[in-house]
Amino acid sequence: GTGLQEVSTLLARRGVGISQGIGTGGRDLRKEVGGIMMLEALKALQQDEATSVLILISKPPADEVVQVILDQVSASNKPTVICFLGGNMDAVSKVPNAIPARTLYECALLAAQVVQPESGDIKAFLAAENTYFAEQAKSLKAQLNPNQYYLRGLFSGGTLCYEAQVIWKEVLDIPVYSNAPLPGVPALPDSTKSRQHTAVDLGEEEFTVGRPHPMIDNDLRIRRLLQEARDPEVAVILLDVVLGYGAHPDPASELGKAVEEAQSLARSEGRELLVVASVTGTEEDPQILSKTTSTLEHAGVIVCDSNSAAARLTALLVSG
Repeated sequence: GTGLQEVSTLLARRGVGISQGIGTGGRDLRKEVGGIMMLEALKALQQDEATSVLILISKPPADEVVQVILDQVSASNKPTVICFLGGNMDAVSKVPNAIPARTLYECALLAAQVVQPESGDIKAFLAAENTYFAEQAKSLKAQLNPNQYYLRGLFSGGTLCYEAQVIWKEVLDIPVYSNAPLPGVPALPDSTKSRQHTAVDLGEEEFTVGRPHPMIDNDLRIRRLLQEARDPEVAVILLDVVLGYGAHPDPASELGKAVEEAQSLARSEGRELLVVASVTGTEEDPQILSKTTSTLEHAGVIVCDSNSAAARLTALLVSG
């Protein structure tokens, strides 16, 4: 799904290609299934001469499945970047050829570093990024009223929604409610109504029964965007925009107009509304990454280079 898309497009922007991209489905790593698809894919890619680095991405697998997967990883010498989003990575750290990653973004950076050692120190790069975001957030926060406390994430991609929640959990003082929450975090009582910090996965079945997926049809997200804009306690709204074949042919044009309307609505009530977005895509996608980014920025959206960056920036806007 979108986890695979995010990592592969981040790699593409760094001049790194992929030999294969295999989606196993989130249920594959449940105890009942045992990770059978990931295991078979892993074995095949370990034997593939065209593949020099492996990447494993998933939400936290069942504990029993983690060990089975790691046993197979250690059966090969190939460097394997592993991102079990929000999971305990201690066991991963003990496997010699495994490289643990906290986020999809780190996953792409670490994999790229294996084939491009000259790319430099990842920790130093992330620290410099965070320093930049802190300065950017300080400037943006000056536009907000004192009673604008909360962020709202309106996602079309389930894994992007999950990654943002993982990042927010580390930074924010109070939980982020969601219709697709992290383990142990309270679920949103009513998915159609946000409360405090909220992340909504609009691709969940409750929103897609009888209607196209939000990557294809922006209508539901636009209506929710305007709904959130009417809440005087909302400081920032985060959007993910996913490009590619089968997605909306020009999502930025529709979302851009909606953002302008939402910000105009907020200004009519004496406040600013910040909108941050990430774009998952490349120049080769039909919607064209640079064109999509430019259209969104022209509409007043702050566009970040990754979903991780967008999540980190939005967290800074409502913390401290």
